Amino acid sequence: MKVTAEAARRFLAAHHLLAPARSLAGGPEAVLEVFRRFGSIQFDPLAVAGRNHDLVLHARVADYEPAWCDLLYERRRIFEAVNKGLALVPTEELPWFRTPIGRSASRALAEHPEVVERVLERIRAEGPLTSLDFEQERGSTVDWFGAPTNVVRAVLEALAVTGVLGLARREGNRRNYDVVERLLPADVLAREVPLHEQLRHRMLSRYRAHGLLGVGAAGDVFQGLGPAKPMPERPELAGRTALREELVDSGELVRVAVEGLRGPRFVLRDEAELLAAPPDPPASVAFLPPMDPLMWDRSLLKPLYDFDWVWEVFTPEPKRRWGYYVLPIHFRDRFVGRIEPRIDRADGRVRVLGLWWEAGFVPRRAEGFVDAMREALGAYVRFARADRLEWAPHLGGEKRLSPA
Repeated sequence: MKVTAEAARRFLAAHHLLAPARSLAGGPEAVLEVFRRFGSIQFDPLAVAGRNHDLVLHARVADYEPAWCDLLYERRRIFEAVNKGLALVPTEELPWFRTPIGRSASRALAEHPEVVERVLERIRAEGPLTSLDFEQERGSTVDWFGAPTNVVRAVLEALAVTGVLGLARREGNRRNYDVVERLLPADVLAREVPLHEQLRHRMLSRYRAHGLLGVGAAGDVFQGLGPAKPMPERPELAGRTALREELVDSGELVRVAVEGLRGPRFVLRDEAELLAAPPDPPASVAFLPPMDPLMWDRSLLKPLYDFDWVWEVFTPEPKRRWGYYVLPIHFRDRFVGRIEPRIDRADGRVRVLGLWWEAGFVPRRAEGFVDAMREALGAYVRFARADRLEWAPHLGGEKRLSPA
């Protein structure tokens, strides 16, 4: 397929349920619909503006409440697994996410068998436990994904990564682990999927979530799928290139040439028709989180949207161009700016610390933007369970955008 840049942007707006934003109704079932469309949603505990998965869902689901996602978790409709990073996935898809391909988890378990035995014995006997429920071994640490970590915590996480344990619940960011046979349906646990099929499914899930990924997407988009080409020391891994070609050969992915973008992109077979004739997006504004699927590929954002996206949460403050936790502003089929909101739960308010417009974008001259922005800000205040919106002193001129 060959498509224009405008068609690609309009397609992505529709694919990501942003045309218009917050249009899915139905409470928890609407949330589950988003999970099934994207395959998984990344989890991140940082909650200064809302947790990543909640912000992803808030942008798509009408009157979204984080309790809806928590309810699906409690009912085991969704579960935590590793896909690109720590993610929430529909429980029925877990057989395709059971086998890790990294070696950190296996090494941690093999090097500390006595801790593994003690941890599993207590959890089986007592039920869900956290790392704090175990006697911390002073001075005993293990290299866990490049960082020194307490052995008990590393073992608990390794057992979760390898599918022996799962998360019964979270208390804030504290994880309560239990054995998976007490958490998941027996038919899900009994289903065994060969590693190759698991990796093929995970590869497809990345294209399914983003909509128009390429081959060498920037960042960690294909993390956890193994090397690009086969390696003699890992014969069980076919390589990402081979996995992608299998999906193309089977027709599940369709190659796309997008105007202005280097190299091929790929679209799901079932969405090729939508890409060929995408709808004109209405005037609608969404605030997207840093790990939203649409933000995954920086090599697409710059040439397609002329949007230079960098998540500056790990950037030292003096070197930041924008702010600590900034949300891109999506309007119609473009990125028009960025906003830095903070949820002050104790005072029941949302503070806007920063607002930056893209070069050439004038809010009052963009048809439909002011009303759409007011609607988005009002929805965000309700999402935050706040009763007022406050602007930083230097943003006094932007108060006209406040919701009624």
